[in-house]
Amino acid sequence: MTTPRKSVRRTAIRIVPAPADRPADDEIWPRVTRELADDLAVDAPARDRAGKAPFDEVARLQEAGLPALLTAPGANRRGADWRAASAVVREISAADSSVGELLAHHYVLSWSSRFFGRAHDTEGAKDATGAPAHDLDVRTAEEHWLLGGGVEPPRTEKDPGLRLTPEAGGWILDGRRAFASGVAVADRLVVGARPGGTGDWLIVLVDPAHPGVFTDAGTDRVGQRVSGAGTVTFDHVPVQADQVLGLLPHDEHAVTPFAALAPLALRLLLVQVGLGIAEGALAEARDISRAGQAGPAPAPSAAGRPSSAGADPVGTDDDPYLLLAYGELATAAHAASAVVERATDALARGLLAGRTLTPEERADIAVLVSAAETVTGRAAVRITTRVLELVDGAEGADAQSGGPGFDRFWRNARALTAHTQPAHRLRDIGDHYLNGTHTRLTLPA
Repeated sequence: MTTPRKSVRRTAIRIVPAPADRPADDEIWPRVTRELADDLAVDAPARDRAGKAPFDEVARLQEAGLPALLTAPGANRRGADWRAASAVVREISAADSSVGELLAHHYVLSWSSRFFGRAHDTEGAKDATGAPAHDLDVRTAEEHWLLGGGVEPPRTEKDPGLRLTPEAGGWILDGRRAFASGVAVADRLVVGARPGGTGDWLIVLVDPAHPGVFTDAGTDRVGQRVSGAGTVTFDHVPVQADQVLGLLPHDEHAVTPFAALAPLALRLLLVQVGLGIAEGALAEARDISRAGQAGPAPAPSAAGRPSSAGADPVGTDDDPYLLLAYGELATAAHAASAVVERATDALARGLLAGRTLTPEERADIAVLVSAAETVTGRAAVRITTRVLELVDGAEGADAQSGGPGFDRFWRNARALTAHTQPAHRLRDIGDHYLNGTHTRLTLPA
């Protein structure tokens, strides 16, 4: 049975505000993220098995202040850029990739009015991207919101998507749509809908507590079970003019290169989730293998760090086949990390370019994101599959019966990469490299 979403009281943020005369201290975010990742790693297997809507996880994120991270640093705001946001998503995902995915979608959605707002607006102050100074990301931080939803058009012609009907002073939103993350626990929904069922798409902000909004939580999933996925039904929900965040042209040739970065930003943050899964699985397997030679298993480590960082190894093993296996897997993780870092730097530069970004620059970024997606997807599946073999049979680590929950890494990696088509990405990369062809400027990933 579908039920209206209830509003949730969030835990107050504990982070001390930055002084008004300088931007945020970048050293704070790694420490806050590391502490939260360590906390999430402790009960990640139990929460994965329960598969409940992540209200508690969102409260932990809000308490740490991470949903408010991706705002421009400045007076009275403690913000950071996309590189910092990517690092946060990656480290959180190493501990709990469902929470990492939820945060990834939130960050991209919070920039919706920047990506899709009208470039020709002239009223009010503008930031470096050409968007209004008080944008959705700033309001999200001020209101302590967690965003859910999705703005991409339906992937098939048979899916009509969401519809907007004109009404005095605004619109009426109707329709039903499945979303990959966040909608079961969101404070606000950001969705794309088509006026009259045809033409351009409008990006709108909706309060899920409205009585016309009904959510079915998607808890029965193979992987990423705590990401807050679900199907939302909108039944005659009013949308005022000031709730329209921007517009996505139906004609892909009318989409600006900057707006076309939106799907690339989401794809790359989800790549960070996949890389976090691989690094988290590998780190926990290493701890188990070490502990198998000397004493009990240490506490789970987050973000690819040994739980005893800076100390002597917990145990040793001179089995050449085990050493070979870990050498291959560690190399795969390092290679994926290098490709992802290059794509992240390119995207961050593209976002700073804002409305001045050229189609050629956007195409170069798209190729790097596709390469990161392909390399990391393969590495994540390979590493999490091999890890099951390495830990199966180790003391206290029976992958079949649950043990410390190593199967969740494999399931999460599979669920995250299931909809990615590596052959399509490789074809686009090859076409760009050989012929200089630009990838299509379409929104769906």
